[in-house]
Amino acid sequence: MTLSLVATAGGVATACLGTYVAYLAYDGHRRNESRTMLLLAVGVACIAVLPYVIAYGVTPLFALSDAATVFGVTVAHLIGLGALARSVTG
Repeated sequence: MTLSLVATAGGVATACLGTYVAYLAYDGHRRNESRTMLLLAVGVACIAVLPYVIAYGVTPLFALSDAATVFGVTVAHLIGLGALARSVTG
């Protein structure tokens, strides 16, 4: 097994688990009309799922440079952390 294969498998596992956790949080929002759970769902999706989509979906599709990919992933992380911080602080 090569390192790139292990890294890709780890990325897929992170994206899948992140999607599941974000779905659970969104389901909690839907059932309880909780803004906190919605922000949690957005935060988890932006931190765990969106970077994978950017790196393995958007980048090859639009032939983005490495710098543009890193910028997109960093923005996704910042949005996710902002949503998580807002969900915790109310």
